[in-house]
Amino acid sequence: MPEILIVDDEPRIAEPLMFALEREHFEVAHVTLAEQALAALRQENFSLVVLDVGLPDVNGFEVLKELRRFSEVPVLFLTARQDEVDRILGLELGGDDYVTKPFSPREVVARIRAILKRLQGAPSAPTGKKTWELDETGARILFRGQPLALTHSEFRILAALVQRPGQVFSRAQLLDVCDSDEDSFERSVDSHIKTLRAKLRPLGGDSLIATRRGLGYYLETESP
Repeated sequence: MPEILIVDDEPRIAEPLMFALEREHFEVAHVTLAEQALAALRQENFSLVVLDVGLPDVNGFEVLKELRRFSEVPVLFLTARQDEVDRILGLELGGDDYVTKPFSPREVVARIRAILKRLQGAPSAPTGKKTWELDETGARILFRGQPLALTHSEFRILAALVQRPGQVFSRAQLLDVCDSDEDSFERSVDSHIKTLRAKLRPLGGDSLIATRRGLGYYLETESP
């Protein structure tokens, strides 16, 4: 089920949109500040971000610049600005669409569906190659035929996920898997997951390591 993050400090804007998305069977999370949004996006693998340009702490365009340092999650801008320059700037920075306030929540839901549908139609894995190849003896993992440069802990975590796709592992379970004196806190697992996603991103596989809120991480299987 796609999970959408709404970043907007105005309840009269966010609440109707959340209701419209939940009615269409989306999972929805809501934050009001840029700092909260970036923290959430570093921790979880959202399907799309609805981002207000006029946030109280940091401009939405600046949020997108920072977001693009570690994620290619699609972004739909919300703004009260009518200027063409702002719309062009948002798209040039890596935004996927732009909606001007006031808007219909149903229109925004339709735009979100269009973005997600377009992304689902993008090319996936090259034919003739396995998605994952695990070589435990050599402590290697290949993704779509490409070997990944992994640390000891990253290898152990990813190997556990690859061996049991779809199974949700808690942070404590993955911490046990690491088997390293350097990893003594559950939050270190989040750091390893972030790094793994970054290493998989150039190969188009970062979204396969998914988050189950409040429970842990799991590996999604690719559509055939």
